[in-house]
Amino acid sequence: MKVGNTEYDAASDLPGEVPVFPLSGALLLPGAQLPLNIFEPRYISMFDDCLAGSRLIGVIQPSLEHDQSEERPVRDLCTVGCLGRILGYGETGDGRYVLTLGGVCRFRVTKEVLDPERAYRVCSIEPEMADLARTDMGEEVDRDELLRSFRAYLDANDLEVDWKSVEKASNATLVNSLSMMSPYGPAEKQALLEARDIKARADTLIAITEMVLAQNDEDTSWRLQ
Repeated sequence: MKVGNTEYDAASDLPGEVPVFPLSGALLLPGAQLPLNIFEPRYISMFDDCLAGSRLIGVIQPSLEHDQSEERPVRDLCTVGCLGRILGYGETGDGRYVLTLGGVCRFRVTKEVLDPERAYRVCSIEPEMADLARTDMGEEVDRDELLRSFRAYLDANDLEVDWKSVEKASNATLVNSLSMMSPYGPAEKQALLEARDIKARADTLIAITEMVLAQNDEDTSWRLQ
């Protein structure tokens, strides 16, 4: 997997510990890009340290079922996130950073590394090695069904898209792009992240979209009664 100017081919190319950026509803996938706006002091510090080091940040969601009364390490984080490499950034002049992360690979959190000298959080991780190989291009994706559900969603919400760009995109690019731009909630985004491969992610996206469309139809029918 090449992200920016760096090749990531083996576990040895990745650090065993990474700073993590908990962000609800955010989805970064391998090979895709995610824009971020960083302004909290602890994350400004995290960014500065990452820029001087590996340039890698772990994007992860807060736990979907965390009991706030519990204080065990990493119990308030999802177990799976995605590593992102800082590809570029800008300083806004008011203390914020605007940056773009390039997805490297998914990872599983093994434990939190407690360091009172750092305001941000750091976790030990196990990378998903299959993502680095990048051999899954989504050949088995039902592209016609994916586009059918996507078009139905656009029509139901009076939205338009550049269909020429959609038609040119590979299956993997299409599935990952639609997953990241989808307006679904944290649970749905986590399901898309944890899908075992591109086909499973496409099937999950189709199923979520169909459920949302069905719910919208039910709500419309109820209002018309």
